[in-house]
Amino acid sequence: MALPAVLFALITWQVVAHGPLLRLDSRLSGALVHPDRFSELLSDLGNVQVAVPVLVVVLAHVARRGRATGTDRWWLPPTAAAVLMALVPAVVVPLKEWTARPGTPVVPPAVGYFPSGHTTTAAIAYGSATLVLLPWLASARARRLAVASCAALVLGVSYGLVRRGWHWPLDVVAAWCLGTVMLTALALLLSRSRRRSSSGTPSSSSGPS
Repeated sequence: MALPAVLFALITWQVVAHGPLLRLDSRLSGALVHPDRFSELLSDLGNVQVAVPVLVVVLAHVARRGRATGTDRWWLPPTAAAVLMALVPAVVVPLKEWTARPGTPVVPPAVGYFPSGHTTTAAIAYGSATLVLLPWLASARARRLAVASCAALVLGVSYGLVRRGWHWPLDVVAAWCLGTVMLTALALLLSRSRRRSSSGTPSSSSGPS
């Protein structure tokens, strides 16, 4: 958790101080931006209207299975993931207002592009869905597929945002760092909860292995 947190702090400092890293970011953006319909569709996967319903469906499925099987504290993983998702705007919006970073030349003049809200939303929604679903997947192949799908969705959103010109590359990288810190906290909470459940009473169940 420390490395992405430090990297996020470094990037934020560069944005606020208008440091030299922004010049590299601008050149990289100029080389990557090429607005097209495909990149726009990819970026739309980070919309709240798309990502959050996916998370809600997964959380409902996990809660239903946990309750049906009598899993100890079955409500904790879906509740923790939902709370984490709710924290995204509470964290991202103040950062956008504080840094007040202008957008790329492709978008209308405005500020508030750092960090990328779409990337953070995608990372937390798809990442949280994956974390709570993994214990219920029976095979290692299914778990690898879930993780790969999550990574593909987040990377697809990130690529679409930069390619379309909705965000600077550093906006997206900072969102990766922020999402990693938040998902790591969720993973630690879920892991601790499963360990407590498995060491509890014999009648308790922590879900499928």
